[in-house]
Amino acid sequence: MNKFKIKTECGLKKYNELKTKKNIFNKIRFYWFTFFAVIRDYNKS
Repeated sequence: MNKFKIKTECGLKKYNELKTKKNIFNKIRFYWFTFFAVIRDYNKS
């Protein structure tokens, strides 16, 4: 997870859940989630 800087427990849980799904729509949702999670968690410690 260090690569994406997602720091919240619920964010990491959702990241792992979306990462395992292989459908094209789930892949789009995964990248969408990762993009906004990194932005949201950028300033958190």
